[in-house]
Amino acid sequence: MKGRVEFRTDWCKGCELCIPVCPVNIIFIDESVTNSKGYHPATVTAMDECIGCANCGRICPDSIITVWREKRVKKDQK
Repeated sequence: MKGRVEFRTDWCKGCELCIPVCPVNIIFIDESVTNSKGYHPATVTAMDECIGCANCGRICPDSIITVWREKRVKKDQK
């Protein structure tokens, strides 16, 4: 399954809870960015590798992560 995530970086406090629950290891803390609250927010390195598992969204204590899953199209439905 293919997925996509979006972080509300202005609300992220960089708690890092989302990092270890990502099965494809694409989430990291971007230390080159500081949000309006003074934190380094989490972000994704390779969105095309996201599988849409939503582990990150479920564990985020501030609910700042939105996860989308792309629907699979069966070959006979094209």
